[in-house]
Amino acid sequence: MTQDSEAAIAAKVSRRFKSGWLRGYAKAKLSRDPVYAAVYERLQASPRPLFDIGCGIGLLAFYLRERGFDQPIVGIDSDSEKIAAARDAADGHYGEVRFATGDACAPLEGFRGNVAILDVVHYFNAAGQQQLLSNAEQHVAPGGMVIIRECPRDGSLRYRATYAEEWFATSIGWLKVPMLNFPTRDEIAAVFREKGYAEEVSPLWGRTPFNNHLFVFRRGE
Repeated sequence: MTQDSEAAIAAKVSRRFKSGWLRGYAKAKLSRDPVYAAVYERLQASPRPLFDIGCGIGLLAFYLRERGFDQPIVGIDSDSEKIAAARDAADGHYGEVRFATGDACAPLEGFRGNVAILDVVHYFNAAGQQQLLSNAEQHVAPGGMVIIRECPRDGSLRYRATYAEEWFATSIGWLKVPMLNFPTRDEIAAVFREKGYAEEVSPLWGRTPFNNHLFVFRRGE
C-alpha cells in the first residue's frame, strides 16, 4: 500500500471524530504508525472475528474496515471517554463493529477468533500481565492468532525513549493507567509457548525512536 493511500485512510477516519484534538491525533497515528498495516497484513485473509483488547478510540477497527477487513470486531477499553468517542466515530459508518467499556482481563462471553493487544501489556503488574495474556489465549479459535505490539524491557536506548514517552502520556492524563511495567520478551511469550503456539517476533518501530516489536502467536488448527 502506498504512502498516499495510507494518508487517505488517515484523513477519512480522522473526519469521523467530533473533537478537533481527536481528529488530529487519529490522523497522525494512522499516517505514521506502522502497526495498523502490520496487523492488517496478518489478518487480511482470516475468516475469524477480532477481539481488540485496549482498543482506545477504535483506530485499529476503523483502519481494518477501510482496508476491506469485514469480519466482526469487538473492542474493549477501561477508558469510558475513549469508548464513547469510538462509538460516535463508528456510528453510521462501520458495520459489525462494537465497542464497550470493560476489563482487559475479563472473558468476552462466547468469543473465539483472533485477538489484538496493542500497547497495553505494560500497564499491568507482573501478575496482571499473565492474567491478561492468559485471557487473550482463551479467546483464540483453532487456527487463530494473538497479535501484540509491545516494547520489551531490554535496557536499550529505544526502550528508555519508549518509557519516557509513555510516562509523559500518563502525566498529562491521556493514558489513565496505574503504572508502567514493561515486560521482557520471555514474559510476553510464556503463556503461548506453554500452549504450543507458533511464534513470530519482529521490530516495528518504523521511523520512531521507540522499542516497539510485533509479537504474533498462532494457534494450530
